[in-house]
Amino acid sequence: MNKKEVYTVEEIKRKMERYCVYQDRCHKEVEDKLREYKLISVAKEAILLHLLEHDFLNEERFSKSFARGKYRIKKWGRLRITRELKFRNISDYNIKTALKEIDEELYMDNLIHLTEKKNELVKDQNIYERRRKLYAYLNYRGYESNLINEVIDNCLK
Repeated sequence: MNKKEVYTVEEIKRKMERYCVYQDRCHKEVEDKLREYKLISVAKEAILLHLLEHDFLNEERFSKSFARGKYRIKKWGRLRITRELKFRNISDYNIKTALKEIDEELYMDNLIHLTEKKNELVKDQNIYERRRKLYAYLNYRGYESNLINEVIDNCLK
């Protein structure tokens, strides 16, 4: 494949605009993508500034859509979403704002649904082993301990 190696700053700017329009991106993802082009730091900063000024790059919008998507589609809990956002260097303020996007009723429905589904799959007859496996699964998904215990108690009655 004959890939073009040298790009002008304007070409990279357009490429980064398309990259950001396709899907909301965080600064870390954009910076990683810019690193592929081996730019000097002045050019990188000019491109980042352009993306920010023209609202292609918006950390708050990214964190909100990330949180909404992960809890609705992947059924992640608050702790996992927070962990993933911190991994992407999102500010605490934006993480709190993103977590407000989570509908409490749907959040609990997700937790109950996941618990019931996993409970059907767990083969152990030993109640303690079953409980441990359910807890480990839900904890991995990022749900809070008190909610996990409450839902498991109701599920195993």
